[in-house]
Amino acid sequence: MTIRVALAEDNALLRHGLARLIDGTPDLTLVGSAADLPALNKLVDEHDPEVVVTDIRMPPTNTDEGISVAADLRVRKPEIGVILLSQYAEAQYALTLLADGTARRGYLLKERVADGDELAEAIRRVADGGSVIDPTVIEGLVAAQRAKPSELDALTPRELEVLGEMAQGKSNASIAAALVLSERAIEKHTNSIFSKLGLSEEKDLNRRVSAVLVYLQNS
Repeated sequence: MTIRVALAEDNALLRHGLARLIDGTPDLTLVGSAADLPALNKLVDEHDPEVVVTDIRMPPTNTDEGISVAADLRVRKPEIGVILLSQYAEAQYALTLLADGTARRGYLLKERVADGDELAEAIRRVADGGSVIDPTVIEGLVAAQRAKPSELDALTPRELEVLGEMAQGKSNASIAAALVLSERAIEKHTNSIFSKLGLSEEKDLNRRVSAVLVYLQNS
């Protein structure tokens, strides 16, 4: 069974390239492509895709059409996933996209989807209810922020260290190496972080993204 995908991108060359990448992936089916917001809305209503891959800025206003689509579908058709594509690491857009929940949402830089593999994997994760956020966006927020009193006060100094490493997009193995701890210790710390932040009921990938968002929004 394939995943139905709707694509929206106003740059014709990039749109055709992404369309070929999606259509060329065996488990993905492109139901149609659009160059502006009205055409995308028509695609969604007519074909009911499982995932929408869309540029953030496109006609008619070239401002935040992709964000608007994600917000609208969260209410009208919450089962449809949305992946935003951006030319720049605009962290605030990512936070806005995920503010009402991380499930079935993604944010990728266009430069990372050139070969198709990362885009295809992101589509699969989002279709399965997961979340994908570009590490560059997270890194930019972490570099620009400083910690201040917040709900993070419930975390121990070591847990804050682990969460800070997690916010840089690192895996448990990488965090363990950076902090000179065992992977088992990191797993215990991450589970404690999820519990203290009230994220125990979410999928693991969603919990990591949600925990990072808490960290960033309180930094």
